[in-house]
Amino acid sequence: MSEEQSSTAWYIGADKSEVGEAAILVGDPARIARIATHMSDVHFVRENRGLKTVTGTYAGKRVTVSAFGMGAPIATIVLHELFALGIRSFLRIGTAMAIPPAKIGDFVLADGALRADGTSNSYAPLGYPAIADFTLNTVLREKLSGSSRPWHAGIYGTYDGFYTEMFGLSGKRREMIGALKQDIERMGLIGTDMETSALLVAARVLGARCSTLCVATVDAHSQAKIDDAAMDVAEAELFDVALSALTALPA
Repeated sequence: MSEEQSSTAWYIGADKSEVGEAAILVGDPARIARIATHMSDVHFVRENRGLKTVTGTYAGKRVTVSAFGMGAPIATIVLHELFALGIRSFLRIGTAMAIPPAKIGDFVLADGALRADGTSNSYAPLGYPAIADFTLNTVLREKLSGSSRPWHAGIYGTYDGFYTEMFGLSGKRREMIGALKQDIERMGLIGTDMETSALLVAARVLGARCSTLCVATVDAHSQAKIDDAAMDVAEAELFDVALSALTALPA
C-alpha cells in the first residue's frame, strides 16, 4: 500500500529520522526503559498521549521499540504509524496466557492466530487468515533453539474481552470462561492475548513482516501467575531473542 506513507506519526509522535529498520511492539510502557539497556546509541522519542518509543542500535542495526499499552486497536495504530514511517518488520513481545503444553515461564511463538478480535475486521474480512511471517518465524525458531528456555510454536487466540473471555474474577463468570477455554484447548491453541491476530492481519495487508513472541505468564486453567523474579529473568531473555532475531533478518 504505497499510499501509506508519512514523515511524522500522529499518535506516537515520532518522525522518520527517529525510527530504525525494524520495530518491536510492547504493551507495558515500563519495558521501554528496560529494553533500552540492551541497546547502544539510544534515542528516546518525546512521549505523546502516554505512548513511549525508543530507538537504539543492536548488532549494528537500528531498532525501534514502541509501547502500545493494551489491546488490538492501539497496537495496530502503533504498527500502522511505524509502517507509514518506513518500517517493514515487526515483532510483538510481552505476555500471553498459557494453554497446555505451554507452561508458565515458557516462550510462546505465534505461527498464526484465531481472529476473535474486532480490530482486524477493519483491515480484512473474517475469512482472511492471521498468519505470522514465515521468514521472521524461521529466524525466531533458530534463536529460540539456541536458548535454554522451553518454547512452543502454534496458534494463538486473540480476544478483546479480558474479563469476559480470558480471566474470570468470580464464580459464574469463571464457569462461562472455563467452557470457552475447553474449546480453546480442543482447537489446539497454545496461548491467548489481546493483540496478535489484529497485528498479523494488519501487517500482511499493509505488506510488512510480523509475528508475536511472548512469555507465558498466566496459566489458563488455574489462573496462577508468574512471580516477579522469574519474569525479570524471562523478560531479559525475551529482549535478547527479539533483538537478535530482528537484526538477523535478510534485507
